Amino acid sequence: MKVEIWSDVACPWCYIGKRRFDVALSRFEHHEAVDVRWRSFELDPSAPARRDEPYLDRLAAKYRMSLAEADAMIDRMIEAGAQNGVVLRFDKAKPGNTFDAHRLLHLAAEHGVQHDLKERLLKATFTRGAEIADRDVLVALALDAGLDAEEARRVLESDAFAAEVRADQVRAAELDIRSVPYFVINGRFGLSGAQPPDVLLEVLSEAWAAESAAQAPSS
Repeated sequence: MKVEIWSDVACPWCYIGKRRFDVALSRFEHHEAVDVRWRSFELDPSAPARRDEPYLDRLAAKYRMSLAEADAMIDRMIEAGAQNGVVLRFDKAKPGNTFDAHRLLHLAAEHGVQHDLKERLLKATFTRGAEIADRDVLVALALDAGLDAEEARRVLESDAFAAEVRADQVRAAELDIRSVPYFVINGRFGLSGAQPPDVLLEVLSEAWAAESAAQAPSS
């Protein structure tokens, strides 16, 4: 069974959603038969490599809300993160452009370490406050995830996997995906948002049952 997840490493709810999906997958009876593929989605393709403004100010500007309202939203995200083992440090987080990070995730997919790199990218962005567009940071994270550092650097210094990132985003538009995380199971079952593990587990089970029924010989 194939699960595709459109997500951005500059999205705190994508971090929470990943952890919730990890829990659901660990509870799924057939988890060893599930192929998970992270797809690229840039929330802000025009984002600069480095951001200096506080996350609070940027959030307020993005959603046209007061600083107090933005602060309350941040508190809710921090609480949701804590409930799922995610430490969100919005006092540190200043996520910049994520295009190179997405390219690196495609390299990681070829080596079977995409899931691990995704976790490291999200943690670096929202817990450590790392500059996620910095190529030295990306190479270090790639190495920690099990990739060859020189190969990772060669990818980042070229246009490798740029077409794959754009293809993911074209596919997202075709599926009318407007927010992330977004889960697509077996190309048929779609689910939007950082859903609770029980909801994700239910959809996984439904998709498995539907696939099994479709493959069963007719009488």
